[in-house]
Amino acid sequence: MSVELMARLKALKLHGMAQCWPELMAKARHSDLPPEAWMNELLAAESAEREVRSIAYQMTAAKFPAHRDLAGFDFTQSRGTQH
Repeated sequence: MSVELMARLKALKLHGMAQCWPELMAKARHSDLPPEAWMNELLAAESAEREVRSIAYQMTAAKFPAHRDLAGFDFTQSRGTQH
């Protein structure tokens, strides 16, 4: 049943919920989760997944050049203000 349910969640583009489903099922077997707790966990997982996907899309859309940090910066080539 849960494989079918996961497929339905993915069909509805609820990938975060589908991803956390097995963990939530295992957790539920060992404790009594009220329906509100189930829904809160599913919604939190979906929100987190959508935020991650949104940031990844925005980073791709921004077309930033390769990642650079200060460790590779050549300070001898920069102009400094000297007083």
